[in-house]
Amino acid sequence: MIAAVAFDLDDTLAESKTPISTTMADLLVRLGRLVPVCIISGGRFEQFRDQVVRLLPPADPALESLHLMPTCGTRYYRHTAGEWRQIYADDLTPEEKRDAIEAIEAAAKGLGMWEPDEIVTGDRIEDRGSQITFSALGQRAEVARKKTWDPDGAKRQVLREEVQRALPALEVRAGGSTSIDITRKGIDKAYGVRHFAAAIDVDLGSILFVGDRLDPGGNDAPVIELGVQTHAVRDCRETESLLPRLISALQNGSGGAWPGDGHGMCGHDGGKHPGR
Repeated sequence: MIAAVAFDLDDTLAESKTPISTTMADLLVRLGRLVPVCIISGGRFEQFRDQVVRLLPPADPALESLHLMPTCGTRYYRHTAGEWRQIYADDLTPEEKRDAIEAIEAAAKGLGMWEPDEIVTGDRIEDRGSQITFSALGQRAEVARKKTWDPDGAKRQVLREEVQRALPALEVRAGGSTSIDITRKGIDKAYGVRHFAAAIDVDLGSILFVGDRLDPGGNDAPVIELGVQTHAVRDCRETESLLPRLISALQNGSGGAWPGDGHGMCGHDGGKHPGR
């Protein structure tokens, strides 16, 4: 049975740092009228607002079912009384932020991943309060450039390992297509999904998580250990194809027959997506 659905944002609901399509907005509203919906990603709330919230009808009752968890769930927002309100924020200390910024800059420069200023668009290192994020090409780099910088994730993995060695007390994870996220230890998308389950009072096994990085080492992968149902997608277009089928199953009362049941990986064989 599926009692709630959680999504990654970039490359799952929309291309990196870009707004969701009108089709996706309609599908999220339709889904939110049936079950609670959570979006959890490494971005800050402003990114969620620009990519998702502004595309949704402002007075639709489905907004009450939408749970937003920026910075991997270290912040949590709900729509109540006509506005988005922060429920909690687990911010890093000034000392943790300083150490993280120094470590990521030293590692990126040492590994030759500190790109020249003239090709970086937007902030290279961003303080998101509860998370420090390094974006190799800058926060506002074009999607096409991001996709070619580290297509197989090898650069990010080497960088992540180097920064993790320098910050044993913090958590370091590969984020988006060019980014590294640093949070407190134990903070990942599983952390956010646990809070989501507690907020809506459902068992973890009745939550379906949809993401593009459910492969080993991917930033969506930690949710698998929770025992949630999972569905791997390659991109947002595949999510758009998935959602009508999911909505139909929920409307017909056949959510229990969804292939994600059994807490396995429901996705594609090969590529960056593990098989079932």
